[in-house]
Amino acid sequence: MQKLFSFCGWLLAFPFFIQAQYNTDGGYQKPLKEVLNDIEKQFGITLKYPDSIVTGKMLRYAVWRFRNDPETTLENVLAPFDMNAKKDKDKVYKLGYYEYYRWPVQEGWAELDRIAAQYNNLDEWEKRKAGLKPCILQALQLDKMPAAPGTQPVITPLRKYNGYTIENIAIEILPGLWINGSLYKPARYKGKIPVILNPDGHWEKQRYRPDCQYRCAALAKMGAMAFSYDLFAWGESLLQFKPEDHRRSLSMTIQALGSIRILDYLLSLKDADTSRVAITGGSGGGSQTVLVTALDNRIKVSAPVVSLSSYFYGGCPCESGMPVHDCGGRTDNVEIAAMAAPRPQLLVSDGGDWTDRLPEHDFLYLQKMYSWYGKKDNVENVHLPLEKHDFGINKRTAVYEFMAKQLGLNIKAIQDKEGKIEESGITIEKEELMHVFGDHGESLPANAVKGFEQLEILWKKSITHE
Repeated sequence: MQKLFSFCGWLLAFPFFIQAQYNTDGGYQKPLKEVLNDIEKQFGITLKYPDSIVTGKMLRYAVWRFRNDPETTLENVLAPFDMNAKKDKDKVYKLGYYEYYRWPVQEGWAELDRIAAQYNNLDEWEKRKAGLKPCILQALQLDKMPAAPGTQPVITPLRKYNGYTIENIAIEILPGLWINGSLYKPARYKGKIPVILNPDGHWEKQRYRPDCQYRCAALAKMGAMAFSYDLFAWGESLLQFKPEDHRRSLSMTIQALGSIRILDYLLSLKDADTSRVAITGGSGGGSQTVLVTALDNRIKVSAPVVSLSSYFYGGCPCESGMPVHDCGGRTDNVEIAAMAAPRPQLLVSDGGDWTDRLPEHDFLYLQKMYSWYGKKDNVENVHLPLEKHDFGINKRTAVYEFMAKQLGLNIKAIQDKEGKIEESGITIEKEELMHVFGDHGESLPANAVKGFEQLEILWKKSITHE
């Protein structure tokens, strides 16, 4: 009876016991969901977020974080969870995780100004650049370049179209690891022709997309060989890896290595003009365009599209997963783009993404850097303020005109009688035709790496030369 009385008394006291923990002994702790509900009521606002990002989260010193305005309160409440709130519209906020790669515009500009203040003339800049390049290679783990397998590429039969040809090619960049793409060439040509690399971004279907096929076929009709290739763990690379492997930091390194290996192969061809080598890509492919141009002097011309910004470092680990931005006491993508100077460079920007204000600040910095070489006009910007984040016809047109000027290509081959770009004569292939290893990967070599764990082991052996 005495035990029962004691147990009942404990139950009666339990609510008081729980309430008593809402003090410094318990860290004034409350569920995050409850705190967010309180914020909505107190400030008369709406918070939009999936329950998954708040479920099970407890906030210490909850009410002590409240201030007189919702923005400061939300910042105090969400910071411990690496989360933030962005105003969606009047009295409506969207919650999400902290994005290390996306900065407020003014902060990005201030950071570029800080970086640029370290050099005031060409000699000082060349010294800075000379330190950045080896550091970036080391950050990518490419300072000790792994040996190339030395195997012959896998090449599918040639397909002939109106003014151009296509063959699919897989290049073994490490033992058992292939990078896959399609090589477009003019249907008829004599002598050596320009080489244009075409890494692409994170748009759905990547190199299988019509706009990517249009671009590479058009460049071929103009007189160049254009190689379009997959991102890591994207396209045919999914025969070897899972989609989520693309968001591993090593993907940045593998993609850079892939571009270098592709260039090795293309420049070994007897019809490749090694003095006329270019690269262009959009979005994440634009980030790769900037990076590879900075690292490889064989590239003479570059055109990053809808990518470059001092306040955006690339939203995927394949763009910012390795610590390249730690180099030189911190750098950013605009300074890395300046490493191309004085080689010709076209920046295509638009009003619907993080390149929206490129002409106002970042482009001016690049013009200054090019002017130190007496080549201010070698850097150009085509800004399309009413357009969004894509590689549409106006962006392709800018690239065509730039490549024609810099590489001596025949742009009339893709123009109508009025001088307007005409892509209707280009055949858009079905995805299956662009595969190297068959519709279901049935031709994938037996020694192919399967899975990211195998790749990590292979990579370690490759860079330690075991």
